Amino acid sequence: MLDSYGRKINYLRVSVTDNCNLNCKYCRPYTISNKKNNNITLEEICTIVKGFVKTGVDKVRITGGEPLVRNDILTIVEKIHEIDGIKDLAMTTNGLLLSKYAKDLKSAGLNRVNISLDTLDSKKYFEITKGGSLKMVLKGIEAAKKAGLSPIKLNVVLMKNFNEEDIIRFINLTKYEDIDVRFIELMPIGTLKDWSLSKYLNNHIVFKKVPNLIEVAPLDISSPAKYYSLPSAKGRIGLINPISCKFCSNCNRIRLTADGKLKPCLHSNTEFDIRKLILAGKNIDDFIQDIIINKSKEHYLEDGRYIYRQMSEIGG
Repeated sequence: MLDSYGRKINYLRVSVTDNCNLNCKYCRPYTISNKKNNNITLEEICTIVKGFVKTGVDKVRITGGEPLVRNDILTIVEKIHEIDGIKDLAMTTNGLLLSKYAKDLKSAGLNRVNISLDTLDSKKYFEITKGGSLKMVLKGIEAAKKAGLSPIKLNVVLMKNFNEEDIIRFINLTKYEDIDVRFIELMPIGTLKDWSLSKYLNNHIVFKKVPNLIEVAPLDISSPAKYYSLPSAKGRIGLINPISCKFCSNCNRIRLTADGKLKPCLHSNTEFDIRKLILAGKNIDDFIQDIIINKSKEHYLEDGRYIYRQMSEIGG
């Protein structure tokens, strides 16, 4: 289905929980702790996904928080995979539990994974995640490869005075591995807005570190990343610039939060309570179509318009 600006909306991001087993500094403020949340149910997820499939959505990404901390995650994957019309089912994860779940996720119908990993230094990883184990993430990456969850993408959030020196190490991973490394500009979101603004780093630093990158054609024109590669490398390097260079003209997605709100735009406080309609026994088809048609042209980041939700509550 097309929105009013002619964009084909075929991608739904589903946050299944706002809980996480990490507390990354740019994602979850210290005030957030794991607790029993009013997360959207399996049945509600399936109802909403089926509603979007009727409009032409054929791509679903499962996110969190950390989706693998949810006890019924394998059932969620299986049930979404079984919905007729879904062509691509992916997941974004921090990778800590991936060595445990990779094989079963593949069997349940998951196609591929994106793994959030901001440094290849174990001490810095422990620092930015407030306690995470880099060793467990690396085991998870290997398990994903073995299970056939491909292509694997590593999402690296760039932060000033933190991981500039990791850039070359990450890029060198693509020389011999069929893997995408995507450098993402830090987004000022929620109560961590000011901290994020102080750590913001323009993606152009990647070219300063590695000037011989060659631009390559994207596999998907709706991807937010511009892709490059080293000469003769197996993998690719992606740059995602939500701050310095908006990519709204190609946006093809809608987000579902863990508490049942639809967000047409990540960088907007506008949300629609679809869960409320389901609980009231209402038909959601017209509701979904209206949201798609009225999706905003672009996002704004002027002061006073930063969104109030934490990234862990939205699903990225």
